[in-house]
Amino acid sequence: MLVQGEKDGNAAIPHLLDLVKQADESGAKAIIIGCFDDTGLNAARENASCPVIGIGQAAYHLASLYGRRFSVVTTLEVSVPILASNINSYGLGNNLARVRASGVTLLALEDDRGNATRRVKDEISAALAEDNTDSVVLGCAGMVHIVDESEDLPVKLIDGVHSAVKLASLF
Repeated sequence: MLVQGEKDGNAAIPHLLDLVKQADESGAKAIIIGCFDDTGLNAARENASCPVIGIGQAAYHLASLYGRRFSVVTTLEVSVPILASNINSYGLGNNLARVRASGVTLLALEDDRGNATRRVKDEISAALAEDNTDSVVLGCAGMVHIVDESEDLPVKLIDGVHSAVKLASLF
């Protein structure tokens, strides 16, 4: 299921909770919510006996350790409000410079990777020029490849998938 914004996220929660239950009953040591909106994170935590990590939350916390301010570059404008709300609910609102939409759809990150990556990198460059930021969080699981393709950018890029996996490995 594609999740692009709060409406899609709300529709995905029942399916997500079924998967969380299955993972928990199978003895999972940690569960990672692989949507950057951290869809259903609180409900999943209530239904699991192990730690549940959202890739957004993991990335934001790591970004706050790299410096005092971070920006987020996500896909579509519809995602901006939920990401900003999540950051505030995690107590990191003072660290947030800005949540920026690149105008790239989730499917474009798969189907038109070269152009989509270029557009995301252009938005990262704009964040560096305009946001006075110490790091940039990549605001979509589908952007995981961009860290490896951005040696030319003079900023710490933080990917939520890698961030969550690192945290999960502690359990």
